[in-house]
Amino acid sequence: MSRPRGRPAQGTGVSRNDILTAALALLDESGGQGLSMRALAARLGVTPMSLYHHVEDRTGLLRALSDRVYAEVLADPVKHADRLGEIRAILVRYHGAVSRHPQLTLAIFATPEAFAGVTRQITDRLTELLADITPEPHLWRDILIDHAHGSGLPMVLSKTQTMQEHYRLALNRLLERLEA
Repeated sequence: MSRPRGRPAQGTGVSRNDILTAALALLDESGGQGLSMRALAARLGVTPMSLYHHVEDRTGLLRALSDRVYAEVLADPVKHADRLGEIRAILVRYHGAVSRHPQLTLAIFATPEAFAGVTRQITDRLTELLADITPEPHLWRDILIDHAHGSGLPMVLSKTQTMQEHYRLALNRLLERLEA
């Protein structure tokens, strides 16, 4: 039996984009425990060592996946008239990303070293915005992000529009209290 060497059978190399796409699919299908370098390499038809040319390790892979999935959270071409509008927009987009890929969020929880890059930028931006409207920006950031997680992670079990609408309603109530 011959093992694949660093290239797929077609003779083309594996790209970082291919790796991230396959890793996210594997994570969505089988959860954090199912995402290993060996399983990913098997899915791509390459040796595990060939992956290390593109990502340093599993933690680096999770960081890269996080950057890809959460990049849209801070990308907002619409200017908001107020801080709460921007906070709301960031959190709704974050909740959407968590809902689409809840296993990624759970994998990051299990690997705190993966918390970097875009996820760090999101928390920093929220803290900055909240600092202008409350003397407790870190506390409110944690409450709001935990609320997004708590509402988004059940999407693993039930992907319903009602749950997303419920999240937005609850977020509005929280932000009304913050503003008061």
